[in-house]
Amino acid sequence: MAVGIFDSGLGGLTVLDAVTRRLPDVPFVYFGDNAHAPYGVRDADDVYQLTCKAVSRLWDEGCDLVILACNTASAAALRRMQESWLPSDKRVLGVFVPLIEALTERQWGDNSPPREVEVKHVALFATPATVASRAFQRELAFRAIGVDVEAQACGGVVDAIEDGDMILAEALVRSHVDALKRKMPDPEAAILGCTHYPLMDKEFQDALGAHVKVFSQANLVAESLADYLERHPNMLGSGTEAKFLTTGDPRKVSDRATQFLRRRIEFEAA
Repeated sequence: MAVGIFDSGLGGLTVLDAVTRRLPDVPFVYFGDNAHAPYGVRDADDVYQLTCKAVSRLWDEGCDLVILACNTASAAALRRMQESWLPSDKRVLGVFVPLIEALTERQWGDNSPPREVEVKHVALFATPATVASRAFQRELAFRAIGVDVEAQACGGVVDAIEDGDMILAEALVRSHVDALKRKMPDPEAAILGCTHYPLMDKEFQDALGAHVKVFSQANLVAESLADYLERHPNMLGSGTEAKFLTTGDPRKVSDRATQFLRRRIEFEAA
């Protein structure tokens, strides 16, 4: 009954932490492609190939359902995977859907015409690859009208977080928020479009101001997954063991993950 969680690095641990709290009886297999992180500076074809390889590895662990806890993979690879690669008995879900649902206040299966929503000015903070894909804007346009989205590519933030340099990460966050505000002085809401960014949510909020509603993904994904599994219990795979896999150095990744979650995490080689 295992479910796979995939990320290019450690940011997906924020999602893993949330889904584990929400679904304590489900064993989760986490795969971090740390050897190739970050994905945010790679081209779409490269991201697609790496993501397919990682998802296949999670299928080997008995995970018929895999969550791409990586916005770059969700933006650059998911649609292509679903259209031309995914077997009929497997499912791969991204992290955009719960965010779009929360912002537009409508369920993903609601295929009625786009309509106006309360929030009109949205700041999107994401990796360069996610921003370049325009995937968030495309999905939002299917469901809402009159929403102005200003995207800011946050170069360097993921690298700083992965390296454990939170002082640099905070400085970069403030710099990117300043750059965004020069383009959109008064955003009403902000999307943290990378699963690393919840680790800096206080810094984003402080830089943006208390009046800006900040949407972070981990808890939204957890609730969405719980609802999906209630509707599709057959997608719980045959795997029974929770584990952490990495393409990087297991010892180094374990130490960094332990700092992330503030509990001991032991990765093994993928």
